[in-house]
Amino acid sequence: MTPATTPRRAAIIHGYGATPEDHWFGWLAGQLESHGIPTTIPRLPNPLHPDRTQWSAAVRTAVGIPDENSTIIAHSLGCLTVLRHLATLTTPWRLGNLVLVAGFLNPLPALPELDPYIADGCPLDGITPNVDHLTIIRSDTDPYVPAPHTDRLAALLQTTPKIIPAAGHFLTTDGFTTLPQALRPLHLRPTTTPAAM
Repeated sequence: MTPATTPRRAAIIHGYGATPEDHWFGWLAGQLESHGIPTTIPRLPNPLHPDRTQWSAAVRTAVGIPDENSTIIAHSLGCLTVLRHLATLTTPWRLGNLVLVAGFLNPLPALPELDPYIADGCPLDGITPNVDHLTIIRSDTDPYVPAPHTDRLAALLQTTPKIIPAAGHFLTTDGFTTLPQALRPLHLRPTTTPAAM
């Protein structure tokens, strides 16, 4: 008898000051949907004034307890929020794919208003062993998240970041309305006609 498996699913978690309609999030969701992977982009409340409790609750609702067929892709402050959610899980869990874009744990000199949210970062014990495929992506020209911040996160998660030259903070204003590099860890190629959102 074959054990029952859960269907594939994905969540894209945006960052500070963003919405699900911004940057490359909608494009990526359309790509995942076109490959048969239902995808949600939760709208985190008050993105210009993020509250840890509110954002954690929104991510908990969107992600729940992941399994080997789950994919989470997060950007910037969304990375820290996702890691905090995973760190709180007490029920046994696995995560098939975790892609962190411009992630960090430390306060950002360029955005001191986020110091209360970032505070002491996040404990990472127990995360890496439960993630089947972990990818960290950063730029070498990010004006908000210094490269050493993302490199430290990668080292703590026992991986090496993939560097995209001159990508800024992966925003629309940096020219990023698509991000095919986030599909590669899932062994997916961009489709020519992404599914409509």
